[in-house]
Amino acid sequence: MKTPLLVSAALIAPCAAGAQGALIPDLPPGTVPPTLAETRQAMGIPSTAELRGQKDAVGFASRADQMAKVWELSGTAPAPELLGPKPPPGVSGLICPHDDYILAGRMYRQAVPLVTARTVVLVGVFHRHRLYNASDLLVFDPYRAWRAPDGEIRVSGLRDEVMIRLAPADYVRSAAWHDSEHSLEAIAYWLKHLNPEVEILPVIIPAVTFERLRFLAGHFGKALAGAMKSRQLALGADVSVVISSDGTHYGPAYHYTPYGDGGAEAYREAMERDRRLLKGLLAGEVTEAMARGFFAIMTDPTRPDQFRDSWCGRFSIPFGLLALQAASRDLGLDPPVGMPLAFGSSLSAPELPLQPLGLGHTYHANLNHFVSFPSVAYVN
Repeated sequence: MKTPLLVSAALIAPCAAGAQGALIPDLPPGTVPPTLAETRQAMGIPSTAELRGQKDAVGFASRADQMAKVWELSGTAPAPELLGPKPPPGVSGLICPHDDYILAGRMYRQAVPLVTARTVVLVGVFHRHRLYNASDLLVFDPYRAWRAPDGEIRVSGLRDEVMIRLAPADYVRSAAWHDSEHSLEAIAYWLKHLNPEVEILPVIIPAVTFERLRFLAGHFGKALAGAMKSRQLALGADVSVVISSDGTHYGPAYHYTPYGDGGAEAYREAMERDRRLLKGLLAGEVTEAMARGFFAIMTDPTRPDQFRDSWCGRFSIPFGLLALQAASRDLGLDPPVGMPLAFGSSLSAPELPLQPLGLGHTYHANLNHFVSFPSVAYVN
């Protein structure tokens, strides 16, 4: 999640948690969701009927020269903190951040090259689900392709094959809902830069109870496996699942201050807590207990729209892991195993010098307002 500069607390609240599960204010009665036209007016590069545009043209590259420079500079020192050995390229699944390239570029560089499959299932956050009155279903896009700095990214035909295998009540196709969201385009552009032939299957996850999430993930994973078997595709080699999520969003503006309003000690405590999650709960064999445990830490199980912790992947991560587990099972594979890769934050390394090319920040990073960047690979 990213908070736009000069945004009011009322707009931040739907995306961020209160300390110890503080309630998020309800939208004013009678709030009408933005129309498709209004949603596209807020995009950096608006979508057309067939081509998905770009939500964020400030934090993410929008031109080929920008993307090339991002790739070049992302390899410069200091490298992110490594959490363990890297698996070889060709991973089945990945958790990857989606923050501004100027801040998180080195983290993308550590994680995204491990995905070599031509088709990538992108599981994203739906930050503004409350504004659009969305819950309890999967959200697919209707586009033929997505624009990217290096050219169009084709949407895989697997999308329609998966939807055919799902119950109509379990999903919706919405241009407006996808156009409002930045969490997938951030990763899609890196995938395209590394593999010009890449295809994507984008899906975003709004608020949902764990039991409903488990149901949807199981059916999605089974549908994905069925479509893969019909095309003789292999997990990891041909298809991978990439889950989009930034970690802790800390500070009063995010309504999350369990270690105080900020400062060096709050930063240290928050980062250590996220390390423990990456090296503990999200590592090892993917199980329902792993997904349920993460969900319970992040979300009030009885009121899923109320947050306990400020990771924006509170729904995308458990959904993506359970879908990957279900697909692996239906494909006759061993359960996926999590390998923590790297860890960083908006304060852990110098910014990439991308301002001369027109890239910038979508929020101010300091000890009272910072975001962590998680990365875990999953292999079968």
